[in-house]
Amino acid sequence: MPDPAANVRRYYELVDAGDIQGLIELFAPDAEYRRPGYEPLVGRDELRRFYTRDRVIDRGRHEIEALLTGADGIAVRGRFTGTLRDGSTAEAGFADFFTPTEEGLFAQRITYFYSPLV
Repeated sequence: MPDPAANVRRYYELVDAGDIQGLIELFAPDAEYRRPGYEPLVGRDELRRFYTRDRVIDRGRHEIEALLTGADGIAVRGRFTGTLRDGSTAEAGFADFFTPTEEGLFAQRITYFYSPLV
């Protein structure tokens, strides 16, 4: 089985480089992505639409602070710094949870943001 943790690290490199096609290829064709503020994205076409049209982030950099692997998947804690499409800056802590397929692609990704809501 390919190294799913290497694919997770590669994902952040690709998204920061703006390589949408490359990052989409890391997801299984029927993958699901859950992110606050959006309906679940299912399949590569919805992922492509999100990254090219719906995502409010224009560009930025993800810093991985911790990456943990287990039998059920990979957890990442990190920090994002960047620019939104409206020109404003953004900085946020995040946690991502990736569930890989046997081939090492992502079957599911769930993102949480560190934000004082309650």
